[in-house]
Amino acid sequence: MTSPDGAHILVVDDEPAIVRAVKTNLARHGFQIDTAETKQQALDSVARRRPDIILLDLGLPDADGIDIIRAVRSDSNTPIIV
Repeated sequence: MTSPDGAHILVVDDEPAIVRAVKTNLARHGFQIDTAETKQQALDSVARRRPDIILLDLGLPDADGIDIIRAVRSDSNTPIIV
């Protein structure tokens, strides 16, 4: 499996083991990976470097993942996988 030109993926999850596993596997296939553990980190990452897709955990320590979806959808059609 190869990635389309090193597509940029944002992984949003507060479980370090899950983030590490997902990041390692996707990076191995050539994807560029950013990670976030909180709503604010996720929104900062989206604003700083528009991802091609977001992998989102709904249960975060500072917010419901739905809040992130609403914020992203306010100005972007970036695909989000929950």
